[in-house]
Amino acid sequence: MVEKKTTKEYFRAIGRRKTAVAVVRLYKASKTSYTVNGKDFTEYFPTPELKKIVTGAFETATPAEKFEVVVTTKGGGSHAQAEAVRHGISRALVLFDAELRSNLKKAKMLKRDPRVVERKKFGLKKARKSPQWSKR
Repeated sequence: MVEKKTTKEYFRAIGRRKTAVAVVRLYKASKTSYTVNGKDFTEYFPTPELKKIVTGAFETATPAEKFEVVVTTKGGGSHAQAEAVRHGISRALVLFDAELRSNLKKAKMLKRDPRVVERKKFGLKKARKSPQWSKR
């Protein structure tokens, strides 16, 4: 017997920050819930600061609907992943309702933060730090 897949409609977007990438899916639901890499987001992002970053897009946009947020994220650290999730949620909300764009844009949540770590150069200890100079 062939198993039938039930397909629910969702809004998909990708958020990025430094080397972190988050693929976000927003499903319409009766209450808002977050799942990150198969875990509840309070378990995945334990600090209140990271939780506030993740939920920031919904607080700014305040859509009329409730969503089930399913995220797959990889790369970077926990803070960069949280900001990538916020970026992805913001983009997905704009796909859902274009009128939410103005509030998100004012809060600078739609712009990808382009700052990344500068590469190390040869002859130097780090990107810009040079070895200690000695006269003799």
